[in-house]
Amino acid sequence: MSHSTRDYDYPLPDGLIASHPPADRAASRMLVLRRATGRVAGHRMFRDIREYIEPGDLWLFNDTRVIPARVICDDGKSELLCLDRTGPTTWRCLVRPGKRFKPGRALAVGGIPGTVAAIVENGDRIIEWESPVDLEKHGSLALPDYMGRAEVAADHERYQTVFARHEGAVAAPTAGLHFTPEILAGIPHAFLTLHVGVGTFRPVRVDDVRDHVMHTERYRLSAATAAAINVARRVVAVGTTVARVLEAVARLAPAGCRVPPAGHAGETDIFIRPPYEFRATDALLTNFHLPRSTLLMLVSALAGREATLAAYHEAVAEQYRFYSYGDCMLIV
Repeated sequence: MSHSTRDYDYPLPDGLIASHPPADRAASRMLVLRRATGRVAGHRMFRDIREYIEPGDLWLFNDTRVIPARVICDDGKSELLCLDRTGPTTWRCLVRPGKRFKPGRALAVGGIPGTVAAIVENGDRIIEWESPVDLEKHGSLALPDYMGRAEVAADHERYQTVFARHEGAVAAPTAGLHFTPEILAGIPHAFLTLHVGVGTFRPVRVDDVRDHVMHTERYRLSAATAAAINVARRVVAVGTTVARVLEAVARLAPAGCRVPPAGHAGETDIFIRPPYEFRATDALLTNFHLPRSTLLMLVSALAGREATLAAYHEAVAEQYRFYSYGDCMLIV
């Protein structure tokens, strides 16, 4: 089993990176990969998804809502990415450029004064404001850099799932972007919440994946959803974020249960990569991910690294659209 980061790389032409969503959410294509054989079983349209529902299925969705987390300070030269509200007027932020954000430095957003209170792990800053900052008014969506553009009005709807309700994510749970209310209504489903952080899309920059420090994200799994999971015959994770929650809480489950019956809430830095034995996830719907990313490694843990990369090469040959606004892959 390879632990080399370069073994999770693949070539991708720039023209296959989706910088805008399709006109219709459900108009995406869907590659179907069978775990049992490691082979691509078909190239379908996402609208065919209901053909892959089996008796006793439970499809799990992440109902986090993306916040407009990117903020330009009033000086026009400094930028914040608001990651987590730690108090009524306090945020943990990524900052740019870092040299401008030393402890005690004053700043302002929308005329509201703030101060750099501390530097914490990973170089994040704790920013304290004199009064709450309205991100809806002063912030913008932190679209991934690979889109190569600023947000437009359509992103405020299309970079959210139709079931988004709990605010706190910096990035969208992209596998859920394909679903319309009509398609969702025909699928046996439940929800959990994981607030997707910026670390999700960062490539692994160390040579050995075992040296990678995983980011932490907050999650909540309700008792009602836990009960549905524990009686399901097959659990389908819609997105890698759902799989991360399932596998994190599965470690806490008593014998005979996939997850703790009472549910669970907390933070996870689980890093799922080959070799890994899944305890609560049977199938996965996911978009196509960045080379050398932890998301690609998670997919490889479920489907096998060789099978996953072979499927990616086939997707490139078939001109699939990649990344957040791109097409999807169903692993069953």
